[in-house]
Amino acid sequence: MEPEDFRRTAAAIEAAVGEVVVGQREAVRGTLVALLSGGHALLEGVPGLGKTTMARAFAAALGLEHRRVQFTPDLMPADITGTTVLTQDEGHAHAELRFQPGPVFAQLLLADEINRAAPRTQSALLEAMQERTVTIGNETRTLPRPFFVLATQNPVELQGTYPLPEAELDRFLVKLEFAYPGREELSAMVVHTAGRAEDPEVAAVADAATLVAMTELVRAVPAAAPVVDYVSRLVLALQPDGADAVDDVRRHVRLGPSPRGAQALVLGGRVLALMDGRMSLSFDDVRAFALPALRHRLVLGFEAEREGVTADALIEQTLARIPTER
Repeated sequence: MEPEDFRRTAAAIEAAVGEVVVGQREAVRGTLVALLSGGHALLEGVPGLGKTTMARAFAAALGLEHRRVQFTPDLMPADITGTTVLTQDEGHAHAELRFQPGPVFAQLLLADEINRAAPRTQSALLEAMQERTVTIGNETRTLPRPFFVLATQNPVELQGTYPLPEAELDRFLVKLEFAYPGREELSAMVVHTAGRAEDPEVAAVADAATLVAMTELVRAVPAAAPVVDYVSRLVLALQPDGADAVDDVRRHVRLGPSPRGAQALVLGGRVLALMDGRMSLSFDDVRAFALPALRHRLVLGFEAEREGVTADALIEQTLARIPTER
């Protein structure tokens, strides 16, 4: 695939999803960047903002086989990964154990309200998200290619929810926050939906093979040594014991981003460069992708919650502190 083909296809996907999702441009762009990077996305927002609608729109625009799982406290790991069942032929003369695949065996899995499932069930996704395989018993099965998880969660409801383990959060390339619509967007949303009983069809503008080719091109984008060094300095400055950490990071952060955070910055930045028609990663690409790539990788202490200090604020302070050139 050529860079111009990448830019044109990415714009077509974004436009197709925008026909269904009113507003939420940053969330739409961030999800597109995650998918083109080959990564997973965590979508956070209060109910009714279009998280599930957007996930379905992306599946349709990309022509991907998708499944939806409604996460609940009684959901079991086998409900996601699948299980082995005893089957018999029509004459009941022969019985055998046969694997029944779960919904994870799809190209795009929508994990709706993922924080409603118990940690045991959430952990069933760890291998799938990182290694694109599922191990049941003594057998490891490969998931379809491409494979993505788009997960949603409600940030305000606490009863009947479980916090996502840090190991699972770290496997999401991005965490995207859905903003409450303004007056014009809210009015457009009402007009957009009040006159029909069903969501409009989203035309497929790409397919799985195209998406794989786009992902491969992303990994071929050059990253100059000074830009990679900037990524490393930025991630290390978000560690509480980092030499360049600001005072608020030292005070409020218990655990900084893992190396996956640096990888996410480079991958997402490469996508932004290609979408802008460039075949090289820049400092601005990294800075533009810092919040969605890093906000969920900071583990904050109790003092931060009490004082209203957010991960976004700490990342922005660090961006202002760390110069692009050493």
